[in-house]
Amino acid sequence: MIHQLNSLYPVRYTAFALCVLGLLLALFALVVFGVGLPLVLVLGGLVAVGVYDLRQTRHAILRNYPVIGHIRFMLEYVRPEVRQYFIESDSEAAPFSRAQRSLVYQRAKGEPDNRPFGTHLDVGAQGYEWVNHSMAPTQLTSHDFRVWIGGSPDSPSRSVSPCTQPYHASVFNISAMSFGALSANAVLALNQGAKKGGFAHDTGEGSISQHHRVHGGDLIWEIGSGYFGCRNDDGSFSPERFAANAQDPQVKMIELKLSQGAKPGHGGVLPGAKVTPEIAAARGVPVGKDCISPSRHSAFSTPVEMMQFIGRLRELSGGKPTGFKFCLGHPWEWFAIVKAMLVTGITPDFIVVDGAEGGTGAAPVEFSDHVGAPLQEGLLLVHNTLVGVNLRERVRIGCAGKVITAFDIARMMALGADWCNAGRGFMMALGCIQAQSCHTGHCPTGVTTQDHQRQQALVVPDKASRVAQFHRSTLHALQELVQAAGLQHPQDITAHHIVRRISDTEVRLLSNLITRMQPGALLGPLDAQHNVFRLYWPLASAHSFAASEPVLQPSVPHHVEVAHAVVAAASDLPANAAV
Repeated sequence: MIHQLNSLYPVRYTAFALCVLGLLLALFALVVFGVGLPLVLVLGGLVAVGVYDLRQTRHAILRNYPVIGHIRFMLEYVRPEVRQYFIESDSEAAPFSRAQRSLVYQRAKGEPDNRPFGTHLDVGAQGYEWVNHSMAPTQLTSHDFRVWIGGSPDSPSRSVSPCTQPYHASVFNISAMSFGALSANAVLALNQGAKKGGFAHDTGEGSISQHHRVHGGDLIWEIGSGYFGCRNDDGSFSPERFAANAQDPQVKMIELKLSQGAKPGHGGVLPGAKVTPEIAAARGVPVGKDCISPSRHSAFSTPVEMMQFIGRLRELSGGKPTGFKFCLGHPWEWFAIVKAMLVTGITPDFIVVDGAEGGTGAAPVEFSDHVGAPLQEGLLLVHNTLVGVNLRERVRIGCAGKVITAFDIARMMALGADWCNAGRGFMMALGCIQAQSCHTGHCPTGVTTQDHQRQQALVVPDKASRVAQFHRSTLHALQELVQAAGLQHPQDITAHHIVRRISDTEVRLLSNLITRMQPGALLGPLDAQHNVFRLYWPLASAHSFAASEPVLQPSVPHHVEVAHAVVAAASDLPANAAV
C-alpha cells in the first residue's frame, strides 16, 4: 500500500506537505475569523525551512526529507548525552566511566564516597587487579605524602650544574593544561585549589598567564617547542625572558616538553582569531596572529645538546629542579637521551612520562588512537633503563595518563613512578561533565572555553574548594590503601603488592609478570637482556636521535613482530623494588 502510494506521491514529503496544508488552513482562519496568527507564524517558518531544505545542496537527507529530516540531526546531536545518562552502565564508556566521574564529583564536593552492596566490577574478569593487604596494618598520622625533587636538603643532586632549590612535591598534582585550552576561571580555580591543598599546578606549554599568578599556587612551568613566555620575536628561545619568569618564587620547577600523550610528534596551531590579548600576553606572541607550536625544538638537535640545554635552563632559573616530559616513541631515541646523560654528566632532576591514553585538549583521531606508547609501557621502560645505568636515584619519575583514584596512584608507584599528575580528574573536580566539546569553544560548564559568558558559570571560589577537596580526599584514600598494605609511604608500594587476574583459574603477582633489571646491567654485556635492550641500546648514540644503523628484525620466532617485542619488553620491566 505504502509502495503504491509512494509511486504516486513521495511519502517522504508528507511532513512538509502537512506544514503547507496547515499554513493554508491557518491563513484561512486568520482571514475569515481573525484568529490563528501565532499558528501562521509557526507554520510559515516550517514551510520556509522546508523550501530551504529542498533547495540547499549540502545535506542529501534534508533534500529528501524536508522539515522532518532535522529531527535526525537533533537526535544525533543529543545522542552522546542520551547514552551517557540513560543507556550506558556505570562501569562502561570511555574515556572515563560514570562510576569514575561520580567518584570525582563526590570527593570534590566532600560527599561520602562509600559504596553499599559490594563492588560493581567483575572480579573474575581477565586483567582485574587488587592490592594485597596486611594482617598488621599501619597507622599513619597524615595523608600529605611528598617526594623531594632535585635532591634534598640532606642529599644534594650529583648532576653537573646541579639543582640548588629542591622542591618537596605532593605525590598528586595537576597535569599540564594551558590557559587558552582552559578558561581563565578554570585556571584561577585550579591554582587557588593548588594553593589551598599544597600541591603543584603545571602551566602547560601556554606559559604563565596573569590568571596563574592571582592566588600564588605552586607552578611547574612547562616549556614547549614554541617557547611561549621565553621566546624572541622569531620564535627562538630567549634566555633573558626565560630567566625573568623562571626566577619568580611561585615557579617551583621547570619542565621541558618534548611530546605529549594526546598527540606525540605533532605540533599545533592556535588560529589567530583565538589569540586574544590575554593569551598573547601569556605566550609572548602578537595578538590576532596564528600561534604556532612546532613539532620539534629549535634550541637543540642532538641528545647531548638537549642535556646541555636542560643544564642551561637550570642555571638560568637559579638552580630550580629542571626536567622533561615526553611520551615514549622510538626506544633508541630514549636510549640516546640516557647515553647523553652518561656522556655529559648532566641529569634531569625529573622525567614525566605521558601516556598515549592522556589528553585534555583536541588531537587528530589517528594520533589519539594509534601514536605513542601507553603509560604502563612508557613508565616501565623509563624506570628500567635508569636502573640499568645507575641513574635512577638521581632522577625522579612522574607520570600522567588516566590517573583518577588512589588505586591508580598506587599502581603507577608500584610500576616505578615517584608521583602522579592528573588533568581530566581535576577538570571533573571543576565540574567537567565529559561532554567532549573541549575543542569547540562551547564547553557547557565553562572549563574549556574562552567565551566570557560561558565561563562565568564556573564560580572560582566554589570550584577552587572542590579542587582542593578532591586532592585531599584522594590522598586520604591513598593513605588508607598504604595502611591496609602495612606500609609507611606510597613509595613503599611495589609490584609485589599488586595482583592481576590472568584467567578464570590463575592470578599472579605483578612482580611475577615483569622482569627485574639489575642496577648497572646496561653498562656491561647485553646478552642476558630483553630484545628491546639487546637490539636498540647499541643503536643509540648520545650525539644523534637517529639510530646508528638500520633497525633490523629481532632474532625471535618469525611470528613475533618488532612492535610486539617493544611492548612485551616494556611489560617485562621492573618495579621500584629493583632499585
